[in-house]
Amino acid sequence: MGLFDKIKGQLANVVEWNDMADDAIFYKWNNEEIKKGSKLIIRPAQDAIFLYQGRIEGIFTDEGEYNIESDIIPFLSTLKGFKFGFDTGLRAEVLFVNTREFEVTWGTKNALNLPVQGLPGGMPIRAFGLYTCKVGDYTVLIDKVAGIQKNYNADDIKSRLSAITDQLLMKWIVKEGKDMFNIQANAYEISQGIQEDINKELSKIGMECTSFQIQSVSYPDSVREMQEKAAGQSMVGDLNAYSTIGMVDSMGKPGSSANGAAQMAQMMMGMQMGQQMVNNMNNAQQAAPAQAAAAGTAPKFCPNCGTPTNGAKFCSECGTKLV
Repeated sequence: MGLFDKIKGQLANVVEWNDMADDAIFYKWNNEEIKKGSKLIIRPAQDAIFLYQGRIEGIFTDEGEYNIESDIIPFLSTLKGFKFGFDTGLRAEVLFVNTREFEVTWGTKNALNLPVQGLPGGMPIRAFGLYTCKVGDYTVLIDKVAGIQKNYNADDIKSRLSAITDQLLMKWIVKEGKDMFNIQANAYEISQGIQEDINKELSKIGMECTSFQIQSVSYPDSVREMQEKAAGQSMVGDLNAYSTIGMVDSMGKPGSSANGAAQMAQMMMGMQMGQQMVNNMNNAQQAAPAQAAAAGTAPKFCPNCGTPTNGAKFCSECGTKLV
């Protein structure tokens, strides 16, 4: 046997998955025969599943280094009675499974047209977020995926779900979204419903969805501008003040004079305050006779000519009835 053959035999005696990527779900080791003196190395966040003739023989979850002949084979359901003595290699498969949770980003492929009263064709929105998943059922995973593919990763999960994510988003937004213009307020309930449906889909391949999040929802520019104006109006309280704030807000924009606009804004605000004071005085004067009449007493001044009344029932200057 040459040096190359010896090195090859030694390498074949180490059963491990030493280059596990964060997004890798499983790796199937089945290229070489397991020989006498072989070692199994299980690293953190890995499970090792022994397969023989297509069936699961044993699942090993504790990390560490194990001798195949003394530590592994005696615990396998069928192979512990296999008297091959390791003189000839054992052709078995070892499936390494990543036990971590995987984060997968998602986003609407096309704008979703939500049905909104008064908007023909609906309101287009886009949404983005992420979900997490992990391996749930080894038997289903091996039967549906690992028996066909040598490795599988988070991108494969994303490709599988991208075809249904838009449909589920539309379904649960319409079902739970009480306010189509503020979907974030109902994001938790919508996410819970989507997670349930995604979990049903992933269970078909032995995976499970552990969380689903809607991180952002984007509306058309026209809808956003309408929301901002409505919020501004509710904060100000009346249309005149809102218009004044809008004028002040325009200061600093191209083509505007900041000093001139500021002076005009101050002048308009001063005029409005002065007018309000005049209105208050007029209202008070008009209400005085009625208040005095209700109390049975004459006002101090005649509401018609302003002459002091001195408590009389009629004005001495113009004859206006005071009580």
